[in-house]
Amino acid sequence: MKRSYIDIHTHHPSVDRLSPTMAGVHPWEAERGLTLPDFSTADIVGETGLDFARDVDRKAQEELFRKHLAAAEQLQKPVVVHSVKAFEEVMRILADYDLCGVLLHGFIGSKEQAERAFKRGYFLSFGTRSLRSPRTVEVIRQAPIEQLFLESDDDAECDIEALYRAVAELRETTTEELVKALISNYKRLIR
Repeated sequence: MKRSYIDIHTHHPSVDRLSPTMAGVHPWEAERGLTLPDFSTADIVGETGLDFARDVDRKAQEELFRKHLAAAEQLQKPVVVHSVKAFEEVMRILADYDLCGVLLHGFIGSKEQAERAFKRGYFLSFGTRSLRSPRTVEVIRQAPIEQLFLESDDDAECDIEALYRAVAELRETTTEELVKALISNYKRLIR
């Protein structure tokens, strides 16, 4: 039986997994003055957010982020958030909007940060890089299954099936149960 693996955030769509369509301007492009895309045909607004590890003007990143969030709020679409060394600022800005769904993708953070995101009802997505961080592995183990996703992001070598197996083992469950839970999460996030 073929499983439907959810790859919630990927730069390499494939027929062997289910991935939502996204539209957005990445925060790395914030200074380029790019026009926002048509969000109406996308499942999710983004990827958007803040990246304070890059040499990109922070004010320009915030303005771009807020434009995406306003569109997501108006269209009642979920948003996928890129957050690098900017967790506090991202959380502060997100609180200004009434969003129908928030996914913090590629999460590599602390248990305390994860708990704050979960308390707000946000989803966290984990990829192969997340598995290299001992503190994030602990977050993966303890994350509420109903707020969890897995992703390949920009890793063209990521074997999504192997990622599911690794996370299922960490969580002491079966791959089948993990797939079932993430399909349910997908249906709740993408309405």
